[in-house]
Amino acid sequence: MAAVRPGLGRVVPGSSILFLCDMQEKFRHTLYFPQIVSVAARMLKVARLLDVPVVLTEQYPQGLGPTVPELGAKGLQPRPKTCFSMVPVVQHELDARPQLRSVLLCGLETQACILHTALDLLDQGLQVHVVVDACTSRSQVDRLVALSRMRQSGAFLSTSEGLILQLVGDAAHPQFKEIQKIIKEPTPDSGLLGLFHGQNPLFR
Repeated sequence: MAAVRPGLGRVVPGSSILFLCDMQEKFRHTLYFPQIVSVAARMLKVARLLDVPVVLTEQYPQGLGPTVPELGAKGLQPRPKTCFSMVPVVQHELDARPQLRSVLLCGLETQACILHTALDLLDQGLQVHVVVDACTSRSQVDRLVALSRMRQSGAFLSTSEGLILQLVGDAAHPQFKEIQKIIKEPTPDSGLLGLFHGQNPLFR
């Protein structure tokens, strides 16, 4: 296989991993929470079909509760943490995969654990793909500025469907029919059009 040029942001299953960050019971009040969990669940289904490894974290679960069941993460062992970044508690997962190039990042909050995780991963030379329709914050200003901040630092901002189609790569893929069923379901509106409306100066 030809080497993937680092600046292009291509993703392939054999060198990717899915990070699911802190989608817990006490965050249910967060704006667009049901929508981003639904999209993250879609990413998880595709990861399982394509044998992409998945890691799941929970922020201070004693106080913030367990991962919500609608994520569909049964069978995954959540990693409890107090650090805002996921990286310290999953570093061994990264070290065990020398072929790893790309991290697909979903969860909340965008300005806290998503941003800190993205910066730590970028610092290790990994490509970070923030699934913008699977990340949110209590404040949409924080969400918008955090997305811009990650883009400034070198992360790629992508939609779930864009990443799914990159991962599957070919309509002749043996799992394409199953994946097609997943992406045919409309992606729920998570307020992104409002964030990007009017050529927002943060994204010029």
